[in-house]
Amino acid sequence: MTLSIYNTLTRRQEEFQTVEPGQVKMYYCGVTVYDYCHLGHARACIVWDVVRRYLEFIGYRVRYIQNFTDIDDKILNRARKENSTMEKVAERYIEAYFEDMGRLGVREADEYPRATHTMNGIKRLIRDLETRGYAYPADGDVYYAVRKFDEYGKLSGRKLADLQAGASERVNIEDPEYQKKKDPFDFALWKAAKPSEPAWESPWGKGRPGWHIECSAMVRDRLGDTIDIHAGGADLIFPHHENEIAQSEAVTGKPLANYWLHNGMVKVDGEKMSKSLGNFTTIRDLLDRGVDPMALRLFVLMAQYRKPLDFTEEAILAATNGWHTLKEGLLFGYHHGGELGWDLPSTQECADIDQMEVGKFTRAVDDDFNFPGGLAVIFEIAKDLRKERNIIVHQGKTETPSAKLLTKWQTLVALTRVLGLIAKPEEPKTIDESLSDKAIEQLVQKRQEARKAKDFAESDRIREELKAKGITLIDSKEGTRWQREQAF
Repeated sequence: MTLSIYNTLTRRQEEFQTVEPGQVKMYYCGVTVYDYCHLGHARACIVWDVVRRYLEFIGYRVRYIQNFTDIDDKILNRARKENSTMEKVAERYIEAYFEDMGRLGVREADEYPRATHTMNGIKRLIRDLETRGYAYPADGDVYYAVRKFDEYGKLSGRKLADLQAGASERVNIEDPEYQKKKDPFDFALWKAAKPSEPAWESPWGKGRPGWHIECSAMVRDRLGDTIDIHAGGADLIFPHHENEIAQSEAVTGKPLANYWLHNGMVKVDGEKMSKSLGNFTTIRDLLDRGVDPMALRLFVLMAQYRKPLDFTEEAILAATNGWHTLKEGLLFGYHHGGELGWDLPSTQECADIDQMEVGKFTRAVDDDFNFPGGLAVIFEIAKDLRKERNIIVHQGKTETPSAKLLTKWQTLVALTRVLGLIAKPEEPKTIDESLSDKAIEQLVQKRQEARKAKDFAESDRIREELKAKGITLIDSKEGTRWQREQAF
């Protein structure tokens, strides 16, 4: 079986074929840097990170570009609120992005273009659209004439006639921007400068770009007219990706991307994640509460990437237990390789792996990046190694040939590496078996009282005390759960 993927553009699963043999040009619409990354960002970044890893695993050379939107109303609002500047706010949250993604094991992209660093390309693209009759200036703004592009709506499946039916209820005819447009559906390519906002010189006067044109320009500048994969969250299909297509293809006359891939949204306890509902969770808050980064990564990959993902305490605990199983298997070689006569420095290269198991894995994942199917293969290998570990621990030896176990372990290491699930040997943990469940509960209660009193120093001290004794705390809106760590 060869790789086939679901294409949002055609609404069907298609065999994957690249523009250039053996090479993949891939662009992911990244984050707008005005706040810390949340669970939705974690899902998207992990999914596309693993798609990239898998493409490389099956032999492609991948050029992976991810942008930062560093000029936006939300960034400007944050800057005003903090009495700061757009540049300082953007830099702070770009730095935070790399910190969070580093903890999750997300590999860095080949390049991270920023909107503010792509002004020449943005203005060139707007000028090309204007020359071809797809854009028009209006008092310092420039708008895209949507009705000029006959294929508008082909990605989202929306038709202008259907959109127009209820548009009158949503349009404020007193809005100055609305009054500048020739058609209500037209969207801004360039916005005239406003007092106290950053602005750049342009043929249409000082101003800043619209959001949609930024990505079109960055794709064109970094990857060319047509790329293989354009990825992003399902919430970007309309209008952002629809508008990207209209902008880019009106100029080049070529497809912007041959495959459009979209990950599903994240819910929390069945509800849409939002600050107003009080269920907005940042990556760093979650990890600082004691969730293992690899457990979170596994949680994301256990779901089909296009489907909604419901984050619940039960689900993350199940993923944590699943990660313990994988981790036991991954550490098997480090703990028992010596007594089995393995030369660990050389085995880390995974030179000898079971091609039959690799075949099972790739047959599963080749079906529209079916990572849950690939994980099923991986878990079976990990469980086999856990059985062997128990035999060695309790009987002192195993009847399974050492070479066979080495191949099995190296196969597990190689396949989990494709998913970015990596375990490294640690110093043995101190598991204080003398600390009773009742004593732990008392410390947890004491910590809860400290948190209510806003004595966060004491709260952190108790958490660290328990952690040092092998007890992990997991905070949730229902309270605090604890579990004893395993001494791998």
